Formats: sequence, C-alpha cells, structure tokens
Amino acid sequence: MEPAASRIREAMQAVSQLRLGRAGQPLLEQARLEIRRFQAQRFKATYADLLHNLRYCGAAGFFLHELYGEQDYAQRDQQFARIASTIARLFPQAVVETAAALAEVHALTEQLDDMMARQWLAAPTRSAHVRYIQCWRVVADRPARLRQLEVVLHLGRELDRLTRMRGLRGLLKMMRRPAAAAGLSSLQDFLEAGFDAFADMKGASEFLTLIEKRESDWIATLFDEDAVACETKLLELLASGDAH
Repeated sequence: MEPAASRIREAMQAVSQLRLGRAGQPLLEQARLEIRRFQAQRFKATYADLLHNLRYCGAAGFFLHELYGEQDYAQRDQQFARIASTIARLFPQAVVETAAALAEVHALTEQLDDMMARQWLAAPTRSAHVRYIQCWRVVADRPARLRQLEVVLHLGRELDRLTRMRGLRGLLKMMRRPAAAAGLSSLQDFLEAGFDAFADMKGASEFLTLIEKRESDWIATLFDEDAVACETKLLELLASGDAH
C-alpha cells in the first residue's frame, strides 16, 4: 500500500483543487452547504436511536461532527496538507493510518458533494428531499458511494484499533504540546475526540455493523427504488428525526 503520508498529500491536493474550482462562485458554494446541511439532517434522523443511546452517542456524534456535519473543515485541511512529510515522525504508525483514512474519506466526500452541488444549481427549485434524490441519481456514481462507505468503516475500525493499544491515550495527551507547536492542533483534537468516543463503546463491532447496514440500505434506496417511493421514505425518515 502507498505510504500514508502520500495518501494524505494526494487527498488534500484533491480537496484543494475542488475548492479552487468553486472559488468566486458563491452560489455553488451555497449549494454545497445546503447539501451538507441536508445530509447532516438525514444522518441525525437515520441514527436518532444511536445519538440517544448512552453507549453509542459519543461515536455517533463524532461521525456526525467529523464526517457528515455542515461545519467548515478548512483549518483541519490546511493542517493535513502540511503534515504529509512530518506526520510519521510525530505520531505512531497506527495513528498515521487513522489520519490517512480520514483524509481519504474527506476527499471522497468533498468530490461527491461538489458534483451534487453542481447538479443542485441546475435542478428545478423543489423541496430539498426531492431535489436531493434527483441530484443523487444524476451524479449516479455508485462505486464512489460504496467506496465512501467502505472508507468510513475502515476509519471506524482504525479508531477502534487505537483504543486497544495500551498507553496510547496517555501518549496522545503528552503529544498536545508538540502537536500545537507543529500547527497540528486540529488533527490532535480529532484524534483525541475519536479515541474517547470509540473507547467509551468498549468495542465498535456492533456500531459499525449498524452503520454499514443502514448506509447500504440508503444507497440502494436512493439508486434503485421508484422515485415516489424513495421520496416518501426519505420524507418519513426526516419527520421521524424531527420527532426526537
């Protein structure tokens, strides 16, 4: 496998190119943010039970915040772009692999969201859930969607593996000062938050199985079901999420 530093560098270059492509296009950027906001709403509804479960709420909230949220990841991206040549020196190999998995899933998500945003602008102005389904089907990159889910699960397994490494939590705490000095505070925050969220579960297998099953089902629904049935199912899901 290609070294983690190279994978991080390539992923961050891809994200940078996408951002440059949206530069000076405020409507396109606004469309991307609307899609991110809708996806976060869909995630909250899909995993409302986990977000209210004492065992799983930390990990579900972590995934929502770090992978499916609508916040700006620019600062973290800038740090990732800088660490490609130094990450192996500062962090243990297992941590480096986790960072590489995050970089890959982030680049995939940015690519898909960018394509969706371009279709969003071209789509007729309708309710968000109908517009979202239309854009999803026009983009129609099923292998990329499945790869995105695969890498999310890989990231989860890597975080779970970190929690099984004796002494790593103490090591992460000791690394706060050198990480801050190297300009890597966002990465440090991500690693500590992920470690704590997954450690609290005391085993991530059931959690990741639920993620895989529900996301696979939604990918199949969004690609394969009759449009009206898909719209109805998505609308019912969002309504159930609002009820929580």
